[in-house]
Amino acid sequence: MEETDIKTVVKERYARAALSVSGAGAAASCCLGPRSQSQCCDPITSNLYDAAQTGDLPETAVLASLGCGNPTALAELKQGEVVLDLGSGGGIDVLLSAKRVGATGKAFGLDMTDEMLALARDNQRKAGAQNVEFLKGDIENIPLPDGSIDVIISNCVINLAADKDRVLREAFRVLRPGGRFAVSDVVTKGTVPAGIRDSLLLWVGCVAGALEMDEYRAKLAAAGFEHIDIEPTRVYCAADAKEFLREKGLEAAVIGPQVDGKFMSAFIRATKPVQSSVRL
Repeated sequence: MEETDIKTVVKERYARAALSVSGAGAAASCCLGPRSQSQCCDPITSNLYDAAQTGDLPETAVLASLGCGNPTALAELKQGEVVLDLGSGGGIDVLLSAKRVGATGKAFGLDMTDEMLALARDNQRKAGAQNVEFLKGDIENIPLPDGSIDVIISNCVINLAADKDRVLREAFRVLRPGGRFAVSDVVTKGTVPAGIRDSLLLWVGCVAGALEMDEYRAKLAAAGFEHIDIEPTRVYCAADAKEFLREKGLEAAVIGPQVDGKFMSAFIRATKPVQSSVRL
C-alpha cells in the first residue's frame, strides 16, 4: 500500500473506533472494527492496565484503548516532565501520564483523527486534567519545536506508520538532550513466510507494518538514539489467532511451528544523547 492509502485506512478505522466508543457506532475491537467472536483480540489488548490506574478515568478513555501495552507503567515518568504520546487515540495514556508528571509537568497527545481528538478532549474534560493538551497532526511531522519534550511514549501506533524512519527522526528532533523514547509496539523476530506474516499482522494490528526487532534497533540508531533496548511483553502464538487465521484459509496447527514466538508486543526504550552529532 502507498503511504497515503495506509494513512487513509488508519484514519477511517480509528474514526469508526472513536464513534463506537462514544455511542455512534458498533462496539470496537482492538482491530478497530465491529467486534466478532472470530477477531480473537484479547491476547493483545486485555489486562494492560490495572484497576488502580483506570479507576478514576472516564470509561470512554478506557474503552477507546486500542494499544498493545502500557507505556506509562514502564516509562518511569517524573514530576515536572513534559510527555508526548504519539497517536494518542482516546487519551488514556495521556491522562495517566498527566497524573505522573503532576501540575508542574505537561502531557501532550498527538493524533490525526478528528473523531479521536474530539473523544480525547471530552475525556480530558471529564477527568478535569489541566496539564493536558491534544494536538492534531501526523506522527511523521510532529507540530512541536526542537528539544521541547522529555519523554516520548506511544502505544502500538508506530507500526501503523508508512514512513517509520521519519517518525523516529521526528521523535529524536523534539526530544531534549538526554530525553527518553519509551513506547509499546508490535515487533517480529526472525523470518516468517510473507503470506503468513501479512495475515498475522492483520490480526495483530489490522494494517500493521511491524518491524523485525533488529530492523527496529537499526532504525533507532540511524535516527541518532543510543541505549536501545527491546523487551518483549507479550508473545503471540498461532493458536491465539485461530479463528482469524481460519477465515484466511490458514490452520493454526499447521503454521504454528513457523510463527509461534515470532510475533510480540514489546516495550522499546532508547535515549537521545546529551550531546548529539546527528544532523536533524
